[in-house]
Amino acid sequence: MAVDDTQPLISHLIELRKRLLNCIIAILVIFLCLVYFANDIYQLISAPLISQMPLGATMIATDVASPFFTPIKLTIMVSVILSAPVILYQVWAFIAPALYKHERRLVVPLLVSSTLLFYIGMAFAYFVVFPLAFGFLTKTAPAGVVISTDITNYLDFVMALFMAFGVSFEVPVAIVLLCWMGVTTPEDLRKKRPYVLVGAFVVGMLLTPPDVFSQTLLAIPMYCLFEVGVFCSRFYVGKRRIPQEDEEQDEPAADSADTESKQ
Repeated sequence: MAVDDTQPLISHLIELRKRLLNCIIAILVIFLCLVYFANDIYQLISAPLISQMPLGATMIATDVASPFFTPIKLTIMVSVILSAPVILYQVWAFIAPALYKHERRLVVPLLVSSTLLFYIGMAFAYFVVFPLAFGFLTKTAPAGVVISTDITNYLDFVMALFMAFGVSFEVPVAIVLLCWMGVTTPEDLRKKRPYVLVGAFVVGMLLTPPDVFSQTLLAIPMYCLFEVGVFCSRFYVGKRRIPQEDEEQDEPAADSADTESKQ
């Protein structure tokens, strides 16, 4: 009996190991394809700052090994980000057998939309927020101060912003999940719109540089995405109730069948 009980656990662990290996292989393959262009990728990421720096100003490397390791570090991060669809598919393939059919139909759009929203958030940060934020920060430097940003510090800064905007753009997915799980309802969320608006600006203040432009550029999309999430959650709440009602209708039928069999 004990051996039979351990079989499902062992099979799940083997399946988990397989999915993790697939994720690692995907990241490694993308990294090997991009590592040759590591310096070009860093130049692409640093372009928003360099374009806003005064004439003659350059980025610097304060560590001996940073000119080599910093682009490699960026390439690894880019490989993980580009592997997100593969990683999410592996997660989906691992948990799908444990889900009901109606749950699978609901989860797939959430996985796809979460990936797209994360990429859109990062693109919004790169093309909209970075030029405005770096333009503001470089122009507020005191007279006589030469701007020479360290390449490692810059990478840490922009990756933090990338993640902040990418995660913030997941607001619709989070709202749909909360409503789907029954934690809240679209009606309750509509009543809390003023608090959500204030909270969006607070989050923008905490996650972005200390200038009003980048804070506003994060807060406004977050609130708009909140409204999108509230609108979409109505459809998911309705779909969740249908299987529950079907199960309730099936219970009396099962009871009557048991009674007839006993008779």
